[in-house]
This record gives sequence, structure tokens and C-alpha cells, in this order.
Amino acid sequence: MTTDPNTEPGGETDPRDAAPQFVLPLVLRIERAAPPSRTDALETAARAVLTLLSDDRSLGEGEWAAAVRDWQDARIRKVVRRARGAEWRRAGALPGITVTGTRTADPAEVRVFPPVPLDGWPKDLARLQVSGTELAEPEPPAPPAPSVPVLWLNPHLEMSAGKACAQAGHGAQLAWWGLREAERKAWREAGFPLAARVATPAAWRSLPAAGLPVVQDAGFTEIAPGSATVVADHPALRA
Repeated sequence: MTTDPNTEPGGETDPRDAAPQFVLPLVLRIERAAPPSRTDALETAARAVLTLLSDDRSLGEGEWAAAVRDWQDARIRKVVRRARGAEWRRAGALPGITVTGTRTADPAEVRVFPPVPLDGWPKDLARLQVSGTELAEPEPPAPPAPSVPVLWLNPHLEMSAGKACAQAGHGAQLAWWGLREAERKAWREAGFPLAARVATPAAWRSLPAAGLPVVQDAGFTEIAPGSATVVADHPALRA
């Protein structure tokens, strides 16, 4: 089982802790009259992370590449904030990428930004609320198709929508890291299809045997350090 070394619990000396710490900001649009569903928000946040990681500006000598490298060299952190109305419009004026969900009605919208220093958020993002984001699920999500990568969430943990979005993003990133270049290219060209689902307790017990990437949370918010939050089940990682 592969765990995320950048989100494991603290307590041991790690050179990444001495490096400058960065965070990947994500902003979830939640309008009062038309909030997205929880599942669509999780999936869209995960796709937003993949979109930024694969963007030319994040690679090689791209304008975001240095920030992405610095972020990945330290502890991997993602923070999801929420915005509506004028807040969302101000966030949209900052450099970043907006990704739209797949639902026909009220699709989720998530804007992801290049990493920023942990204590250096742009003021239009720093003022946004981060805690207590809750979203409903109007209808149970359909079972994912066998060929679609699935981010399985731990059924024994309760997380706010914002926390779960960040964990889904971690899982998608681990899947991305585990793929070969040709597999990454195929996933990107397909538009990063994926599903986020809460695993059944029985399925959650069996997933470790598959040797898939597992996100272990650092325990900064909401849940205990070392908690396994997501298993990234990409078909290519089972082959």
C-alpha cells in the first residue's frame, strides 16, 4: 500500500519540515440559491488538482512551475475555501484555472490557484471562509463505471465538504504520481474522468490488499493524525 509521504502524521524529523511551506488554494463556488452536490464538488476539486498539475504553466519552465516544485518539496497541503457572488468574481480575477463539474443542473465550480506560501495568501482568497462547508446530496450517486478511476472515501470518517474536497484532491494527485507518462497523457486527453464515492465498510477493508495509493491525513483539522481518508483506485494502478 502506497501512502502519501507528504500528508503523514508529524512527530519524526523530516527535511521537508525545514523547507518553506506552501499550500495549494482551491475555491469552491457555493451560491445560496444553487449549491452544488457534495459528490460533484469532490469530483470537480479532484479534477481541478489534476488540471493544474498537468497544465503547461506548472511544468518545466512554466510560470507556475517553481511554485509547484516548492510546494511538492515540502508538506503537501491543500485548503478549500468557499465563495459566492462578488467573492467568486474577485477570486476569478486572480491567476488560476476554473473547472466545472459534470452535473447538468447546478454543476460544481472549483477554481484552483498556483501554490502560495502558507502565510502568504492573496487577500481576496485569505478573506474567504474555510470551515464548516456542508453540501447536500440530492440523489444517491450512481455506481461508477468499471473503467473510471474512483477515489474511495473512508466510510468511518466524518468530514466537512471542504475537508473531503481536499482529501479527494490528495487522492487524485497520488494517482497521477503513480501513473506512467502514457497513462497520464491518456487520462488528461479524456478530460480526467473520475468518481468520488464513499466505500462500503467491507470494500474499505479489502482495498489495502490491492496495493493502491492511500492518503493519510496529517491531522491539522477535523480528523486524527494518520487517518486513512482516501484510496485512489485507478485501473492502471491495479494492472
